[in-house]
Amino acid sequence: MIPLTLPETAGFLREHDNYIMLTHRRPDGDTIGCAAALCGGLRKLGKQAYVLENPQFTEKFRPYLEGLTIPAIPDNAVLVATDIATGKLMPLSAEDYVNQVDLRIDHHGHDDAFGLRGYVDPTAAACGEIILDLLRLLEVPVDKPIAEALYCAISTDTGCFRYSNTTARTLRAAAECRDCGADTFAVNQVMFLTKRLERLKLEAYLTAHTEFYAGGKVAVSAIPEALKLELGLTEDDIDDISGFGREIAGVQIGVMLREVGSQGKISVRTSPAYNASAICAHCGGGGHKAAAGATVDGGLNGAKTAVLQAIAAEGVAL
Repeated sequence: MIPLTLPETAGFLREHDNYIMLTHRRPDGDTIGCAAALCGGLRKLGKQAYVLENPQFTEKFRPYLEGLTIPAIPDNAVLVATDIATGKLMPLSAEDYVNQVDLRIDHHGHDDAFGLRGYVDPTAAACGEIILDLLRLLEVPVDKPIAEALYCAISTDTGCFRYSNTTARTLRAAAECRDCGADTFAVNQVMFLTKRLERLKLEAYLTAHTEFYAGGKVAVSAIPEALKLELGLTEDDIDDISGFGREIAGVQIGVMLREVGSQGKISVRTSPAYNASAICAHCGGGGHKAAAGATVDGGLNGAKTAVLQAIAAEGVAL
């Protein structure tokens, strides 16, 4: 990947046309908000731009994508990956295009530098902060839909500004979204203040079954696939469950395991005293210092064994 500066990235976007925005697997508010905001901004510049339909989009985020999606990648499209940390997270609808990504815009400091060129800023709490900077350089007027997509991106990646990655830059970006017309209360209501009964039943299950190690410093929770079916859970219900363990008093390392076929998906959230990315690197994954993930073989048992060994390897006596 050829690293670009922010002005060079804006210059690339000015020079081309026929853009397709790509979002990562199991898309969250940051990748969707970034793709939608950049797509809307490029259209304001007179560019042809779409967000590639992701088979894992959920209803919770559909309002931000209205009128923006396209079912397949057309010929001669310029592919832009937003908030995709690694080529392994390319959407199922574009996994064969990983070597054809023209521009990668991201905030994950990952070793997998896929894409022909890109701008990566690990100091940004959310990729949405970068997209806002780009829209400023492109002199795009940020309207209400773009502002709300950006606010969704920034707020969801910072846990509504509760996580340790939140900076003054983050808060200024959110304020600018508000100034540009974003109904922040409406976004917060959907993203953070409303839960389905099924989600509350999941939290009750996790409360009863979470295991503790290292004198309560480490919490390990697990969601079997059968439980998802039993409770009638949707992906929206599970979207932000990874931080469950860290919300328990005294827990410094919260682990959430999910059964995905024969594999186990590991999500780790840590206090500033520990490094989630370093823990997940032992399992072949990575991410941010406070939030990271990995996927291993062996289902929940394999994932539990792997993550406990990784935590121990980082010097935690279990």
